[in-house]
Amino acid sequence: MEKPDGGWSLHGPRCAAADAKDPTPCQGPSTAVTVVDGTGREVTGCRWHSARLLASDGGARLHPMAGLLPCAVDIYCHAGDLPPFAWQVGR
Repeated sequence: MEKPDGGWSLHGPRCAAADAKDPTPCQGPSTAVTVVDGTGREVTGCRWHSARLLASDGGARLHPMAGLLPCAVDIYCHAGDLPPFAWQVGR
């Protein structure tokens, strides 16, 4: 899965969880939660892109310490409502 380095893109500053092909802007702080992707790499991102990463990467999961964050359940539930690669189907 292609991910930007968290720097500037055509869509402004983006978190590390934002896919390079996802045109949506970040929502909330860019360090809201850490996701462990399918390869075991830890990626810290905003609420929006972390949920999209969870929905798109079949092996992704929230970092074990994310359970201590109040937003973790919301991110997890939002991911469950999304199709994989939601930006490809206009969501």
